[in-house]
Amino acid sequence: MEESEIYTRLNEVFQDVFEEAIEVTPQLSAKDVDGWDSLTHIRLILTVEKAFKIKFSTSEIGKLQDVKDLIALISIKTRA
Repeated sequence: MEESEIYTRLNEVFQDVFEEAIEVTPQLSAKDVDGWDSLTHIRLILTVEKAFKIKFSTSEIGKLQDVKDLIALISIKTRA
């Protein structure tokens, strides 16, 4: 899956989860978004898994620091 396609889908996912338009950039992280708490993070991850038809392990989720890490993981998972 192309990175541009991942960004397009992620923009839709973020808008769905946070109920507002959020510009998804590689450096974006939880500290940059009001309301991105632990519960919202779980919703976000579950929505990403559903949107991309993939599953993350707990350790993979725990290593995510920003959107760049999420995109890299999605890219790996969608190639498999």
